Amino acid sequence: MGRTFIRAPSESPMPSRWPPTWLSAPALSHALWHGRSVRAQLLIVFVVIDVIAGLVAGAVTILQARASTRVEIAASMELAELLVSEAVALMQQEIPAEKFLGDLSSQLRLVRHVRIVVKDATGSPLVPRGAVSASDTARDDRAPAWFAALIAPPIASRDMPVIVNAARVGSVEIVAEPRDEIAEAWGNTVALAAVALGVNILVIGILYILFGRVLGPLSGIIRGLADLEQRNYRVRLPRPRAKELAAITDRFNALAQALDALRAENEKLNHRLITAQHDERRRTALELHDEVGPNLFGLKANAASIATAAASLEDQAARKMTERVRDMLAIIERLQSINRSMLNRLRPMALGHVPLREILCELVRDRARQYPQIDFSISAHNLTRSYGDSVDLTIYRCTQESLTNVIRHAQAKHVTIELAEAMVEANGSANGVLQLALTVRDDGRGIDPSVPPGFGLRGMQERVQALSGSCKVDSASGCGTSIRIVIPLGEKRS
Repeated sequence: MGRTFIRAPSESPMPSRWPPTWLSAPALSHALWHGRSVRAQLLIVFVVIDVIAGLVAGAVTILQARASTRVEIAASMELAELLVSEAVALMQQEIPAEKFLGDLSSQLRLVRHVRIVVKDATGSPLVPRGAVSASDTARDDRAPAWFAALIAPPIASRDMPVIVNAARVGSVEIVAEPRDEIAEAWGNTVALAAVALGVNILVIGILYILFGRVLGPLSGIIRGLADLEQRNYRVRLPRPRAKELAAITDRFNALAQALDALRAENEKLNHRLITAQHDERRRTALELHDEVGPNLFGLKANAASIATAAASLEDQAARKMTERVRDMLAIIERLQSINRSMLNRLRPMALGHVPLREILCELVRDRARQYPQIDFSISAHNLTRSYGDSVDLTIYRCTQESLTNVIRHAQAKHVTIELAEAMVEANGSANGVLQLALTVRDDGRGIDPSVPPGFGLRGMQERVQALSGSCKVDSASGCGTSIRIVIPLGEKRS
């Protein structure tokens, strides 16, 4: 009886997943080509062309070897036939047939590329004296089977009768033997392939070095573009000898020079803008201090005199005037507080009159009194009394804004402020560049990288950049925050 098989549901054929994603054509193409350097791509192209040329050369070599083998075998067959005919004609004497056939076998044993078998009258082969030796067999076996199959011609066989004195005394069988010719062709092919391989390896090595020298400027251009990305517009590239790369380098240097000029002009404009802002704030602060302050003081003095005059009036009128005077004094004191706050925001009054270090220390002491739960420390030694209104005010405002951010957002326990001068070497200059470096570091919760910077931080960066400086924020969530501000002060003899 026949059997019926029912496939279980679990045995349902799985959908084919071949080829895998990592072996797909686009992925393989990207891995082998698009992800490599120009030098590697050129070498790959050369190797592919070289392999194709080698395959073509191998095919041509095989075809030529096949043709020459056939010609050689055909010539050997004809030569063997001619030798047999000549030998039979020369040896037709009255001698015994066995001796005649034996001598014939000895005469024909040195013929190449053929196997000659001498047979007697009954068709039985005689033992050949020129049998193939073991060395010949080893030589013949050097060619692999696939090469022999491509080269070997069709096996030809011919049977020639030996007739002496009008009587058939035997026969000679001539069979083509191309093994030694194939072995010779294989040896020539191997030698040629070895020479070609060595030459190609040498050429690839030379091309690797030459491509590296020719394409070397591309690496310099890549590094130059990275410098431009980092806003280092003073980078210049040496001009290579290659015409195309020299044109690219010239355009790059022109672009860097234009960007450097634009940055210098922008820095001048920003510096003039910051200076104008500082001048305007200074004038506004002076007006508030010289005009609004004395007027508020005069109002307060008049209100006090009114309160003194009200004391001589009747009780009810005096009480009412005293209440009004008290309200006026409270308003005046509030206006004076607002005026002082505005003066401090516009420009600290001590700035320019008190050394910068003392102003910063007073600011830190004031924050420490207001927030005793936070440990504030400041390090500022060997500083100049003042670095100019713009630099002093920028350092003060940046310190003030940094401390405000720490108090509001960081939840820190320790805050460190460091201000120091630093000398750095200037490229291409015998003089060093003096810099003023401010670092505000806390151990708080850090800044979330996904949160965009606030107005305070952007304002600090704009102030510092207007003075050709840099403002770098180093922070990670839960690891505290470090703000480093560097402002160049100009060249100084090292």
